[in-house]
Amino acid sequence: MPTLSPATLSQLTSAYPLVTTANIHASRDFFVQHLGFEVGFEASWFVWLSRSTGETGTTAIAFMTPDHPSRPPGPEAFNGQGLLLTLQVDDAREQETLMRAAGVEILYPVRHEAWGQVRFQVRDPSGLVLDIVEQAEPAEGFWDAYMDGNV
Repeated sequence: MPTLSPATLSQLTSAYPLVTTANIHASRDFFVQHLGFEVGFEASWFVWLSRSTGETGTTAIAFMTPDHPSRPPGPEAFNGQGLLLTLQVDDAREQETLMRAAGVEILYPVRHEAWGQVRFQVRDPSGLVLDIVEQAEPAEGFWDAYMDGNV
């Protein structure tokens, strides 16, 4: 199989996940209301959302219905399994407090993980699990065995 040179992707201007779901409007509303995304494009069967990440650019996600007119073979409707979307924030505890107060079900309560993240998880209306994380100090020595190749 031929390998691609780095120049092959030099024209890449964006990348984002696209979730196939019958619940595009509920997912849109969830991302807008609870995560601060904005609608960049919307049609009856497709919605593209984005949010500025400051100096580092833009984060985006799209949702489309299973019966959309442009559908090539696949993807099948998302069943909520096999994908975890990580969203990194400045303050995971504050974000969890806000989402809990807004009535969002928290699947995994906020916790400081030994490997160096403060995180919690929620599920959007499409079934997508969102892992909302803040980078933090790892527990003393946590990474030693992994960095030495002993684990």
